[in-house]
Amino acid sequence: MKAGLFLFSALFLFSVVFVPSIRAEEVRISAAASLTDACKEIIPAFNAGHPNVKILANYSASGSLAKQIVQGAPADIFISASPEWMTYLADQHRIVQETVSDLAYNTLVFIGREPISVASLAELRGLSRIAIGSPRSVPAGQYAQQAMVGAGIYEDLLAGNKLVMAQDVRQALLYADRAEVDGAFVYKTDALLAQKATILFSVPENLYDRIAYPMALTVEGAEKSAAREFETFLKGLEAKVILKKFGFGVEE
Repeated sequence: MKAGLFLFSALFLFSVVFVPSIRAEEVRISAAASLTDACKEIIPAFNAGHPNVKILANYSASGSLAKQIVQGAPADIFISASPEWMTYLADQHRIVQETVSDLAYNTLVFIGREPISVASLAELRGLSRIAIGSPRSVPAGQYAQQAMVGAGIYEDLLAGNKLVMAQDVRQALLYADRAEVDGAFVYKTDALLAQKATILFSVPENLYDRIAYPMALTVEGAEKSAAREFETFLKGLEAKVILKKFGFGVEE
């Protein structure tokens, strides 16, 4: 009886003293929707060397994520598909400015399914429904808007009610893949994931700002060693190889 009581006491003491020390440390990242698949491969690669760190990822439109963070949503690392939303968080004093760096780069394309066949922005006037991410919060939509304005077709398409606003670039991709629209503006990296839609043409890069993915630690994340370690990993060779695999451009 005494031996059993001693064993129970010892096990209880072990759980109190040692279990918290081996509990996984959580790191929360808020990343642009277009990074979803790449991050789903990068996170396990990081965990192979950091088994006691649990990465919790939230993927959505960059503007939505930035607003969530300002409203108090937990986040240790923010990765945007546009410098605009990183600046927004900097102005709100929610990120550590010294940690801002470009993680990757992308390009804009127009996709659709047969029998749709267009080869330029000018030819989009002949289509009925074109999906873009809402320019108010989706960087891909902002870049698409820039390109259409530059090509002189944006007002015509808008007046003709031909633009279908998507909540993020992945939804725009889905609309085109299901043939719910004639075509969609998406990142090249997303287009490579389409099941049925194909790239009809690449949008001239001189018509929109360079698509960069700035990354930064939030004020809370800068205080976490695990968050700093994951940020360093994201900048490293192994993460760059994965990003390139998914079609992103990286600094060599």
